[in-house]
Amino acid sequence: MSEERPGILDGAVHPAEQTKLFGHAEAEEFLARSYRSGKGHHAILIEGPEGIGKATLAFRFANHVLHHPEPADAPEAIYDPSPASPITRQLAAGASHNLLHLTRPVDEKTGKMKSAITVDEVRKAGKFLAQTSGTGNWRIVIIDPADDLNRNAANAILKILEEPPKRSLFLVLTHAPGKLLPTIRSRCLPLALSPLSEADLSAALDSLDAAPSGPRAGDVLSAAHGSVSEALKLVNYGGFDIVEAFRTIVEAPAEPPRRDVHKLADVLSAKDSDTVFSFFCQHATDFVTDTARSAALSGDLSRADRLAQLSSQLGERIGIAQGYNLDRKQTIISVLDDIRASL
Repeated sequence: MSEERPGILDGAVHPAEQTKLFGHAEAEEFLARSYRSGKGHHAILIEGPEGIGKATLAFRFANHVLHHPEPADAPEAIYDPSPASPITRQLAAGASHNLLHLTRPVDEKTGKMKSAITVDEVRKAGKFLAQTSGTGNWRIVIIDPADDLNRNAANAILKILEEPPKRSLFLVLTHAPGKLLPTIRSRCLPLALSPLSEADLSAALDSLDAAPSGPRAGDVLSAAHGSVSEALKLVNYGGFDIVEAFRTIVEAPAEPPRRDVHKLADVLSAKDSDTVFSFFCQHATDFVTDTARSAALSGDLSRADRLAQLSSQLGERIGIAQGYNLDRKQTIISVLDDIRASL
């Protein structure tokens, strides 16, 4: 699966192929009612942490709309897609003429996904929306996620949202709505999703045959914070070992051996290590943010301010390193050194 769909984690199913939705029943009911009323918004901003089912919900809603192009005739609920339906099969294969999944493109030279959604990709959306559907059906664009739009692409999307074609629907996904252009947010109807409960997360993992077992099963459900993708990284990508090595280094009472620092950096910067590198970067940033919050709550405002600034700096540095393909090992070492110096 992951070989055919770049960016899909080992053990995961592409959202277009997923027939079940775990959690988010209220959000799905809202979408069904809103569409059936005929007064649904042309652009919906589906917000929430990564890996909780935003894209799955978007594809399910798109499937619902394409099966019931006349809102008044649509059922009051969104049902599990039927694998026997031609529309469902086309969506799963990425071959629907009525849906465009706008995401980071694959670099033809490396076979890996690029670091951003570019304006060239958005131009494809413009051409897609300009085509007249032979069936009179809807044109649906799923932007997954809008956080990956570079500035030019974001501005190009904004122009389309300002004057949307008739019978067009935009499902805009975001892990961090505060980072989007305010003008994009203002043209969308926000729909916030919460992290999955441990019961829903466990059910989702079980459906993927990835349910954690053994003494760490409970730890996986707790540490994943309601995210299927985080759970898969913990189980299938050595996430626990990365977290343990990170904490051993940054929380060591004395200067940690440089060999330990380099060993972790070597693992995270090895060939085909995109997933574990991103996992480390997110964990490191979250660790600093959480530590800053704890310092503020305890009244140590000076330390809280220092760590808050570091969190912002780390996010910027990591973004630059990923965007310009800078040396990952050096990035990791400098991140570890800066965190230790600020604690």
